[in-house]
Amino acid sequence: MAFLKNRGLTDDERLRVPPGQHVVRDFPVLHEGGIPYGGALPADWDVRVWGAVEHEARWDFGAFRALPAEEVTCDIHCVTTWSKLGTRWLGVPMSWVLEAVRPLPEATHVVAHAEGGYTANMPVEALTRPGAMLAYRFDGSELEPQHGWPLRLLVPQLYLWKSAKWLRALEFRIGDAPGYWEVRGYSNSADPWREERYGF
Repeated sequence: MAFLKNRGLTDDERLRVPPGQHVVRDFPVLHEGGIPYGGALPADWDVRVWGAVEHEARWDFGAFRALPAEEVTCDIHCVTTWSKLGTRWLGVPMSWVLEAVRPLPEATHVVAHAEGGYTANMPVEALTRPGAMLAYRFDGSELEPQHGWPLRLLVPQLYLWKSAKWLRALEFRIGDAPGYWEVRGYSNSADPWREERYGF
């Protein structure tokens, strides 16, 4: 079925589509729970980095937007079988964040904490890969609320549920802690190229 849906792609595009995925032109909206912000943010909104790091950090909205930013273009892949090619994001690169907070050598994992108690876990190494960032603009415009405004994690090498919307904190850990979907049967590693969708 995915093969039929992918008719019309160039050879280059086909090579960028993981097994079992089909390409979409729109940007489907999927998330757990409601959208926390539709307009103004609460005055106490901030984003934190804490845990097994040398330097914990906290930025309010203005301070975060003043941090170094870069634009990346990457493909994204959802566990529900859609992929979107050539997406364009702007945000603070994780390379800068890692340099600023300096994870301890024994730190093995990161848990992304988002609004509503949502969490997503991954190895620290995932944040060192190309395109990983704290994103706040998509395709030249502010993120729309349904896509995670004012801030979402972006880790394009993993299925998109790991790229937590409405991000509020990154917790560096010594040891793993499965996130919201992982404890409900989803894969812990979430590699689209290995079709690591579910953990059973």
